[in-house]
Amino acid sequence: MVSKISSPTLLEALSSDFLACKICLEQLHKPKTLPCLHTYCQDCLAQLDLGGQVRCPECREIVPIPPEGVAAFKTNFFVNGLLDLVKARAPGDMHSGKPTCALCPLVGGKSSGGPATARCLDCSDDLCQACADGHRCSRQTHKHRVVDLVGYRAGWYDEEARERQASQCPQHPGETLLFLCQPCSQLLCKDCRLGAHLDHPCLPLAEAVRSRKPGLEELLAGVDSNLTELEATRVAEKEALAQLREQAASVGTQVEEAAERILKSLLAQKQEVLGQLRAHVEAAEEATRERLAKIEGQEQVAKAAAAFARRVLSLGLEAEILSLEGAITQRLRQLQDCPWTPGPTRCLLPKLELHPGLQDKNCHLLRLSFEESKQSRKDNVKGGASTQGRDEAPSQGERAESGKQGETQPLCKDGASTPKEGKAQSSQEDDEVQIERGNRSNKKRKGKGRGKPVSREPSPILRPNLEGSSLLPRPVFSWSFPTRMPGDKRSPRITGLCPYGPQEILVADEQNRVLKRFSLNGDYKGTVPVPESSSPCSVAALQNAVAFSANARLYLVSPEGEVQWRRSLSLTQSSHAVAAMPCGDRVAVSVAGHVEVYKKDGSLATRFIPGGKASRGQRALVFLTTSPQGNFVGSDWQQNSVVFCDGLGQVIWEYKGPGLHGCQPGSVSVDKKGYIFLTLREVNKVVILDPKGSLLGDFLTAYHGLEKPRVTTMVDGKYLVVSLSNGTIHVFRVRFPDS
Repeated sequence: MVSKISSPTLLEALSSDFLACKICLEQLHKPKTLPCLHTYCQDCLAQLDLGGQVRCPECREIVPIPPEGVAAFKTNFFVNGLLDLVKARAPGDMHSGKPTCALCPLVGGKSSGGPATARCLDCSDDLCQACADGHRCSRQTHKHRVVDLVGYRAGWYDEEARERQASQCPQHPGETLLFLCQPCSQLLCKDCRLGAHLDHPCLPLAEAVRSRKPGLEELLAGVDSNLTELEATRVAEKEALAQLREQAASVGTQVEEAAERILKSLLAQKQEVLGQLRAHVEAAEEATRERLAKIEGQEQVAKAAAAFARRVLSLGLEAEILSLEGAITQRLRQLQDCPWTPGPTRCLLPKLELHPGLQDKNCHLLRLSFEESKQSRKDNVKGGASTQGRDEAPSQGERAESGKQGETQPLCKDGASTPKEGKAQSSQEDDEVQIERGNRSNKKRKGKGRGKPVSREPSPILRPNLEGSSLLPRPVFSWSFPTRMPGDKRSPRITGLCPYGPQEILVADEQNRVLKRFSLNGDYKGTVPVPESSSPCSVAALQNAVAFSANARLYLVSPEGEVQWRRSLSLTQSSHAVAAMPCGDRVAVSVAGHVEVYKKDGSLATRFIPGGKASRGQRALVFLTTSPQGNFVGSDWQQNSVVFCDGLGQVIWEYKGPGLHGCQPGSVSVDKKGYIFLTLREVNKVVILDPKGSLLGDFLTAYHGLEKPRVTTMVDGKYLVVSLSNGTIHVFRVRFPDS
């Protein structure tokens, strides 16, 4: 059974933002309705003209502009009628602010009317008490509905006034729309009826509504049915995502525990093997020392006997030689025949024998497998697996070439993975497979420019700065720490970073809806409270205040969490980048391609589009930061570039070079010397540009421990703080050779 959505009341339509333009955020003026049923001011639509077409700011549907211009879009008479009710509530006298009678100036030549106390709903005029009494006594107006003005302005008679309200013909002022031309589907007054539509079949408005309203209600019921299905699908998608996150968290814990067990076992084996090695060497040394002592003693005895015999033979007389000849002969023969010289000593040299699996590059001690959830299997049984589901389900599981869900490849001998054909693939083939998988994943990305394949070209080699007196900076690893705290219900998703006081940073954890404070070495300092139900996206620290964007709003709060002011931002942008000005008393925020700068008291200081009005609608600044000199650096996803402009929006330089690898430019940070550090998340790099916008090469890569970097910030102009997708933060000291 399809659940019907309750119809809005007139009071709700008048009191909500239904009558506000979503572009200028003011009350609608000359409301024009697009084919997607979204209504905007005529002048606001004219500003969105993109060469004969306009993109709806809410649903992003592209609509061609009629040849006559945006004025040819359908006029929203429904909104005009509601606006008339709203305008009628306003005071009639602009100077005194008090309503005056509309008939008194017409009677007796009075310059102004008396105080109004009643209103005629049929004439839409405010009346004084005398004119109201006379209005009821006139033959032509005695049936008119005259009500108390105070009650009317309080909204007591809105429904009745709405029923008596007549739509005016835009071609003939003062005439009421009475007919519908059936062939032209155009509303006509009596003058229009007697003109070009004289021969056309026309119906009174009430009869036309009665004939067409059932068809609209039937279509509306069908849309309500679709909305019910969409709501059920949305709930199922959220439940599936929650189940995925819960399972991923569980598997992540298992991975941590398994890795810890493996590391403990490996460390224990390390100590055991090293102990065996030490024992073997010590035993061998002891045995060798004993043999050496014995050899040295025998060597001394032999040397002494030989020296004595040699001395007798060279210096003795014949009689002396002959007298000692027997003793010398016996001793030398004894030493010569004695087996005192040992044979070659057996020496057992140690050799490390690694497990065969550890020497195989395809061996994975930890490996993931994927299987469909129970709900997905039920859905596939009911309706069959869709092509989209088959394309998206494998994602990381595409490595299982067999295509069977939940099946892992067999391990090679002693635990390593074996290819199906019985021989290892070459490294070139592995690289081709990885590149092909990367291209397939890039094709699935949505949005302009996201379908481009990621380039694997090498970045330019870091070269010396020929103009300055110093060479390029290099990273020096300082600290690394996690941002997940015991009170977090979900894994952190860091969407914003900024310096906060000396040697401290502020972390925007959008997933847990909190602003966390950490020292640079990872000490947790607490939180900055945020309004309930707000999820901080980007964050910047001002003097004794914190600015952050959340849910299409810009907040300024005190360190204790007290909201000082908030400003509504464009609903057409999913995230708004926030950056503090170097002076510390202003904050900049990117809004739909332009930059707004607010003072600390909440007033708008300036607003500009990088490149001027000619660039309107052609930029999308997703990341934003400021330089020490007060200039702005932004990542433009519409132009796929890095733009550098001054405080007035004048573009100083813009980089669109090949070093971006076909990626959308990510987070940007600027050090004290003006070097710009650009994050390229898709290729796992942070590259460096010089102050003039030339790409110098890679600054951080996977070699430095990067794993899907998200956002960065610069602390004290010399510490580059990088957050990873898993919630870990790395801190690098930016060191110049001359520092």
